[in-house]
Amino acid sequence: MARLIRADDVAPQPWRNGGGLTRELLAWPSTEQSDLRIAVANIDVDGPFSSYEGVERWITVISGIGVALAFGDGVRELVRGDEPLCFDGAAAPGCRLLDGPTRDLNLMVSGGRGVMRSVQAGTAWTEEFAMRGVFTAVPGQLFDDVETREVTAMTLLWSNTRDHGDWTFDFGEPQAMTQAWWLGFTPSA
Repeated sequence: MARLIRADDVAPQPWRNGGGLTRELLAWPSTEQSDLRIAVANIDVDGPFSSYEGVERWITVISGIGVALAFGDGVRELVRGDEPLCFDGAAAPGCRLLDGPTRDLNLMVSGGRGVMRSVQAGTAWTEEFAMRGVFTAVPGQLFDDVETREVTAMTLLWSNTRDHGDWTFDFGEPQAMTQAWWLGFTPSA
């Protein structure tokens, strides 16, 4: 059974380092040390990311122009429409806004295997995970082997059960760039 979590229905919380605000859409298990965390973060000023030792971190820009992230081996620009970036959460890169505030989607994984992929409208997502979902910045429809679900803008549709059917997402209108992302997670045995 899938559930819907709207970003705007979640109260914002300060980042671990106090440098911004985040809306935690999902934490699993819902304990202090979650193996999986999905959040939408507002980046309003330049500054470092919080450090997350032992966490694989995925990030993508969902609104705004983008950011330049300073890692030990160089700077990586991430702009809206780019594929999600995966990096070691302990890196805590410095962040510089490219042209004003951004809103980002984050997937943080420890103790398992996770992925964030851009949705290609009308193309089935066939990767298998114990849990999976889709986050969309615009309205659309999710199709699986059983039903069609309407998904409003800025919403995570998440399933905690392994269903082996393919998922397909279609946008309400043609999109010039990626506006939705697949998210998958399988905990360690």
